[in-house]
Amino acid sequence: MPKIYLEKNVYDASVERFEYIFNNFDNVYFSFSGGKDSSVMVQIAHQVASRLNKKFSILFIDLEAQYQATIDHVSDVIDIVSSSIDEVFWVCLPFSLVNAVSSLQPEWNCWDIDSKEIWVRDMPDFPYVINEHNHTLPWFEKYITTFEDFTLLFADWFNKRKGGKTACGIGIRSDESFNRFRAIINDHKIKFNNKNWTTNLCDVDGNRIDTVFNFYPLYDWGTEDIWHAVYKFKFIDNPIYTGMWRNGISISQQRICQPFGQQQRQGLDQFRALEPDTWEKLLNRVNGVNFGNIYARTSLLGHLKSNKPNHLNWQQYTIFLLESIGIMAPEVLEYYYSKIKYFMRWYEQNENTPLSQFLDNAPKPINSHPSWERIARAVEKNDFWLISLSFAATKDGMELLRKIKDKYTLFGDGKMTAAMKKAQKQLEDN
Repeated sequence: MPKIYLEKNVYDASVERFEYIFNNFDNVYFSFSGGKDSSVMVQIAHQVASRLNKKFSILFIDLEAQYQATIDHVSDVIDIVSSSIDEVFWVCLPFSLVNAVSSLQPEWNCWDIDSKEIWVRDMPDFPYVINEHNHTLPWFEKYITTFEDFTLLFADWFNKRKGGKTACGIGIRSDESFNRFRAIINDHKIKFNNKNWTTNLCDVDGNRIDTVFNFYPLYDWGTEDIWHAVYKFKFIDNPIYTGMWRNGISISQQRICQPFGQQQRQGLDQFRALEPDTWEKLLNRVNGVNFGNIYARTSLLGHLKSNKPNHLNWQQYTIFLLESIGIMAPEVLEYYYSKIKYFMRWYEQNENTPLSQFLDNAPKPINSHPSWERIARAVEKNDFWLISLSFAATKDGMELLRKIKDKYTLFGDGKMTAAMKKAQKQLEDN
């Protein structure tokens, strides 16, 4: 069935959503990343808020290892929309972040005070910067709060501090990924007044926060719409995008957020070309950065494609990957081997599918069937916990990570990462 368009353009539709939110919520803040979508979102919000005599707040989570141009852009946008701003929360706290470019360091800690001498950037000195020395967030615990948990904890804290109903604007578009599309159209989610572009927020324990909702004012925009708005309304934009375009990166593939995540790592090679000074510091800051630079544009760091040689089947490729890991870190090879063996035994005992009946190529969806392709892809994308095979963090995995940290000195002073602490707490509670 073809897509049906309303009798209005996406800009007018988004303005109506902003007006609705400002008129139906007591507090509004925007989660601002410095990317093209959130930049346009905040600048349109400023247009509407100025006309309605409303105020909003800004939440910017500074992850340290970011383009300097992004930091400058965020500061510029805040200055431009300052007449509409109630409060700014520029967060420079030590989070545990995903590092998908290293098998041996699956997480890294931004703004780690013990690694200050190798920080990618100096701590910003804006009066509204929140760091571990001046924050008044009673729920924040160093190295245990992940980026994802922080956004939930902040929303709950912000709402209780302000009172009334709170709306948080998120600059996501449904055409960027299937998961984002599902977040918008999900019929099972709780919405505000039945608006599909809103979602009731839950706390870190999964309990509903009745008075807090996320909203997605640009959910039906396309990438071209974003750049059309920048041109038409003379919005300022992050100059990194122009640099990426000149380097041959299509507008639909450009990413500037946390550069070491599963999706964002595919643009890691742009740091070297666009900000060489930042790139030099990244090399010393996060393990696996140069690997990400070399293979960012290949299927080796992709999700939908694999780098499997044509002359190998998936079983042979799995063995090749495991043997390659074993050369560098035999402990990781042993860990993967034990998990994969358990995976095979589970299917034999519970699904009556012995190893001899494992498929080589996985039918779609790939995670619904036991196959060598499923195993190979889990190893290939550095899925240490083997979540792709339905595993979770375990005690033996945490113990192995501790040994790896000590042996390879990849984690500085040996602090546990957020995933390790969270898994340990769950194990102790049980």
